[in-house]
Amino acid sequence: MSTHKSRDVYADRMHRVSEYVDQHLDQYLDLETLAEVAHFSPFHFHRLFSAWMGETLGAYLRRRRCEVAATRLLAQPRVAVLQIALGVGFGSAEALTHAFNARFGCSPTTWRLQQSASQPAKSSRDQTVSKPDQATQGKSAKNGAPNNSISTETPMQVEVIERKPTPIAYLRHVGPYGEPIGAFWQTQVYPWMVTNGLLGQARYGISHDDPKVTAPEQCRYDAGCEIPANFAATGDAHRTVIPGGKYAALNFKGVVAEIEAAWDSLLRDWLPSSGLQLDGRPMFEYYAVDSRYDPATGVLECKLCVPVMPL
Repeated sequence: MSTHKSRDVYADRMHRVSEYVDQHLDQYLDLETLAEVAHFSPFHFHRLFSAWMGETLGAYLRRRRCEVAATRLLAQPRVAVLQIALGVGFGSAEALTHAFNARFGCSPTTWRLQQSASQPAKSSRDQTVSKPDQATQGKSAKNGAPNNSISTETPMQVEVIERKPTPIAYLRHVGPYGEPIGAFWQTQVYPWMVTNGLLGQARYGISHDDPKVTAPEQCRYDAGCEIPANFAATGDAHRTVIPGGKYAALNFKGVVAEIEAAWDSLLRDWLPSSGLQLDGRPMFEYYAVDSRYDPATGVLECKLCVPVMPL
């Protein structure tokens, strides 16, 4: 096996481990289980994981549990801290508080209060996401459109949809979100899709981390597309399956820099009043085959999909 091919196998196995961790945070995750997911010997897996990921397995699990807890504390303000703690694998609220203090320098309750108080007024956030074309017009410095004020409040149009499991191939970006993601699509993902004859397929952008709680250099984003059953991922590409089930979906139209605010509104304005809560499946952007992109303005269309289950 060539050196490059061998490295691809290692990357694929480590992606599989991080995906398994995120989808099973509420469970006990031991070295043996994760070594089996990676198809490595338990004796060597811990050292391999540390060398590849840049942190020990224990530190990685604590970090991911605290980061997901931080996101859920804001997205589910009426859910008790104990329930949040159990949902990400801590045995008690006290255990979460101890780890949370070490990670963020405050308790989960203080974090929830501070972050909630710092959010903009809900009505303006709803307007920005519900009418992204209006929001784009208001930013004349970026897109050259007239600076019109928004005076009418429009509620967010979110639908709960049922999706089937969907196989995809993807490339991974590790680093800051925002504009670097747009460059990643243009310079790496699009040429890869052309080379592999995938331009006619629906596309996905999967944000594995919350940039408000995860360090920019550790944020993971997968960009890929649906694939036929016989597709063979080569080079830096990997395969996975977007889980099926219920998702809350918001239609987005705007530039890359506005996507984060749209995610915030969906998670912190709509979700807490929906009677639903997040589960362990990934959130993603869904770009249908007929979705549009204007290279002159950078305006794109997609659905923002959040995995949900009853509260």
